[in-house]
Amino acid sequence: MKSIEKIFQKYGASGDGLTKEEVNNRLDKYGKNELMEDEKDHHIKLFIMQFVDILIALLIVAAIAAFFVGEVIDSIVILIVVILNAVIGFIQEYRAEKAMEKLKSLVSTEAVVKRDGEFDRIPGNDLTIGDIVVIEEGDKVPADIMMIDTSDLKIDESSLTGESLPILKDSNSDIGETNDPDIILNIDKSSHDENVRKRFAYMDSNVISGRGTGIVIGVGMGTSIGKIAEMIQEDDTETPLQEKIANLSKTLGFIAVVVCVFVFALQYLQGHDLVSTFMTAVSLAVAAVPEGLPAILTLTLALGMQKMAKSNAVVRKLLAVETLGSCTVVCTDKTGTLTLNKMTVRDTRFENEEKALEICALCNNSSIKDGKLIGDPTDGAVMLYGEDNNYVKYDLEKTYPRIKEIPLDSVRKRMTTIHQKTDSNNSSIENNEINCSSNYDSNGGDVYAFTKGASEIILGQCKYIDNNGTIEEMDAKTKENITNNISEMTNSALRVLALGYKKIDKKDIDNDILDDPDEIEKDLVYVGLAGMMDPPRQEAKDAVSSCKTAGIKVVMITGDHQATAAAIARKIGILTDGKVLNGSDLEKMNDTEFMDLVEDVQVYARVYPEQKVRIVEALQNHKNVVSMTGDGVNDAPALKKASIGVAMGSGTDVSKESSDMIIQDDNFATIVQAIKGGRKIYDNIKRFVKFQVSTNVGAILTIVSASILSLPVPFNPIQILWINIIMDGPPAQSLGNEGAEENIMQRAPEKGNILTKNTLIRILISGIVMAVGTLLLYFYELSSTSGNIKVATAVTFTVFVMYQIFNAINNRANSKKKNNFFWIAILVSFLLQLLVIYLPQLQAIFRTTGIGIFEWILIIVAAGTILVSERIVNIFLDK
Repeated sequence: MKSIEKIFQKYGASGDGLTKEEVNNRLDKYGKNELMEDEKDHHIKLFIMQFVDILIALLIVAAIAAFFVGEVIDSIVILIVVILNAVIGFIQEYRAEKAMEKLKSLVSTEAVVKRDGEFDRIPGNDLTIGDIVVIEEGDKVPADIMMIDTSDLKIDESSLTGESLPILKDSNSDIGETNDPDIILNIDKSSHDENVRKRFAYMDSNVISGRGTGIVIGVGMGTSIGKIAEMIQEDDTETPLQEKIANLSKTLGFIAVVVCVFVFALQYLQGHDLVSTFMTAVSLAVAAVPEGLPAILTLTLALGMQKMAKSNAVVRKLLAVETLGSCTVVCTDKTGTLTLNKMTVRDTRFENEEKALEICALCNNSSIKDGKLIGDPTDGAVMLYGEDNNYVKYDLEKTYPRIKEIPLDSVRKRMTTIHQKTDSNNSSIENNEINCSSNYDSNGGDVYAFTKGASEIILGQCKYIDNNGTIEEMDAKTKENITNNISEMTNSALRVLALGYKKIDKKDIDNDILDDPDEIEKDLVYVGLAGMMDPPRQEAKDAVSSCKTAGIKVVMITGDHQATAAAIARKIGILTDGKVLNGSDLEKMNDTEFMDLVEDVQVYARVYPEQKVRIVEALQNHKNVVSMTGDGVNDAPALKKASIGVAMGSGTDVSKESSDMIIQDDNFATIVQAIKGGRKIYDNIKRFVKFQVSTNVGAILTIVSASILSLPVPFNPIQILWINIIMDGPPAQSLGNEGAEENIMQRAPEKGNILTKNTLIRILISGIVMAVGTLLLYFYELSSTSGNIKVATAVTFTVFVMYQIFNAINNRANSKKKNNFFWIAILVSFLLQLLVIYLPQLQAIFRTTGIGIFEWILIIVAAGTILVSERIVNIFLDK
């Protein structure tokens, strides 16, 4: 093992891993294990960009024109409004950007590392040069690593090389003509030489199968992927809803510009002053375009996602928030999602207890650190059962050091470790500490293969049975008895593992049998069954019931035995009058047969991960919006194919990378809460879109109608801009923070289109009501005050603001949750309007005057019509 010692020496590593002090020193020296992202625009640039808009430019031109014709106050106020508008836009975009940055920080890759002689799971960005790292199926390689031990380790490097096939890594691969340590240390890790590549694992690539141990030799920008970091930076793409809102803003903007040109021409032909007419037209254009809509949308989505993250649902993509509200089918794993993921052995049927307990302890990759299980829950359950019966993994490995492993994968559904018996109690780097696979000693003791896995698969691999030390060939009657035992245990909702072993002859080892998994796992000696129970979560039962009420179908998909899956599904309420389908039966069906059946299936058992894609496609072909959970590397295709891919927090890095959402606590109830959260966010987006666009429509209709009727413009330019500022700001944003409707989980899923026909009708009716009420009151004031335009415009200006306040109230949620920010926003808007009407200094700026009690009564009555009209519309349109 001279090469490993030299590698350790070069990178300052040891078999026990780095010490805490050394880790801190190296983090200071090499920095965090992170890739640098593209530099964001500076805040000053973000602010300046608020002025890069054709309408703002026209408004500035209008201010300059006003100054030169002597309207100095108007000129100054318009410029102040332009700056204030930029500040509001900057704040909205800045908050949205910060919210998105915070969301990105919620998801990070983890790594299993050995430090101070103990294995632990840490954030991947805390790795440093010289760390000893263990990688296995489903992991994302956390740094550039030189492999010192591998076991059937295959890595997908397509993100680096574009190759579609995974690369088999081999820590014993020869470099050149010799395997000299000095050659190994001086080779270029980025070399295209096949043997060289076998010795390295590269950051950000995906482990497809197997297991390996290596030393970190590159972190952050010093990795191979770091050198091409600029090429892998992801651009922020808009979701369909964001695109629709942006297109809506552009459409309204175009309409507003056309209307304003029309207003300008009509007012000018009617003899109005050129500059004031131009200012009015431009001000109307600015007010009529909902330019703040995209920023408020992003902010609402991002803040909603942050709230969901606090409840253990980390949404990785904005699109998932939109889709959650439309989800019609949730396909979920069983273990850990519907159950507690606290696997414990509840029943055993051992033929040879001693040998069975040895297998439980040794055929195992789990460990315990600070009372926390590191590794697979099933492994942990049998390991702890062994320890409870005085078969401790650490102690047994001194007598049976591992020399090779055939890792568990989702196809084979079994795991095998190979051990050579020894009388040595030494624990050296060559055996226990780094699990080197080249430790077979031809002069040593007997070699054994220990295997555990799915009961029917292991039983099929067994030729013999160990009856308390007596090895006999297994006959049909014995197999039948074992099969009956398996059925009894699975019908009791137990997950059953079978245990077997095999003594390997030295002559077979000389014939390279250790490199042939099929031969090693053939003709095993059967020793017994271990039945584990992972109790159902009580909250999962309530969550399933909630889904049904919300019109969402729940489907269980598991690799467990059919009887076990069905028993759990019945307890939770998933399996009622539907069907249970086995993976083997699914395999035999053609697409047409499965399409006819898929809507009736409630439980899938013994399903291979690749079959999940077929299930998703079949459900989607029935027009379903499908959420699919997964945690393994082979779940990635299904997670990508699903409308909402949901990865488990305890799952593999590959599954998380492929998902739209990560459930940190692996709890099905959290998925249902996320759906509720998605529906709430969707509702709130509809609220502020309806509110803002109806305000824009109302303003356009009011001014255009006044121009056509040859009436003086009811609002001056400053008043129009004021309406835009106070309504596009706090009231609209506060509607994005409303609580969930009381019936939110008692209604059918959304259809996925926020601008439905009913919504557009509501917007148009609201705009018409505002325009008609405002113009009627304006006409009345012009008549009753003998044409006192100042009083009439003050009343008209105020009634339009009050329309917006009442319209905001119209769009509130029927929720038990208080949204105090809404009432603060409304109160502030109302108080500011009072100041504009009654404060002398502001009266001069806004061309207003004080209004009496009678006028206020008229204003409240007129603005109140928007409340009445909304209730009438509700009678004819579905909510």
